[in-house]
Amino acid sequence: MIFTINPENPQPRLVQKVVGLLKDGAVIAYPTDTQYGLGCDLSQKKAIEKIYKIKQRNLKSPFSIICAGLTHISEYAIISNFAYRTLKRLLPGPFTFVLPGTKLVPQIMLTKRDEVGLRVPNHPVAIALVKALGRPLINTSAKLDGQELALTSPQEIEEVFKGQVDAVVDGGPVPGEPSTIVSLIQDDPVILRQGLGIF
Repeated sequence: MIFTINPENPQPRLVQKVVGLLKDGAVIAYPTDTQYGLGCDLSQKKAIEKIYKIKQRNLKSPFSIICAGLTHISEYAIISNFAYRTLKRLLPGPFTFVLPGTKLVPQIMLTKRDEVGLRVPNHPVAIALVKALGRPLINTSAKLDGQELALTSPQEIEEVFKGQVDAVVDGGPVPGEPSTIVSLIQDDPVILRQGLGIF
């Protein structure tokens, strides 16, 4: 099932339809400012486990989560003053920031050091979904682990993940490159993966 949502002015009615599916434990594909992602409601453990199965991913490699903004991030991560200034400067944008997680982050989504990857993508559709849901969305690229490139066409995503993904949100074209991952665990940023974002 493909939902075509306007990437500049997401239609609230369609956003609510997708959010209804997410609340029922659906796994969806949706656009971000980097790639199309696979995701679900952070509170739906079975849906998170399903994404691990779809991706054939080791449970020790958690996915990142998408928040609606800085205030939202502060519920799910412990942010130092330095980290706050960095996030304020670079978000929304094509970055994933690794920070210490709070108790609101399910154990399955934390590294063994209790760290979590967080994103605030510069994409109105992704942000509209998170705001309407009221909780973060799981985020991982719409590709199988080991595949070089993420899929960029909603039709292709629907075909590849047929029977595994409950809905595909078509929010128009995306760059098709990964986000830049930056660790802000210490007040000395470490780039873990160079992607679209220039730090």
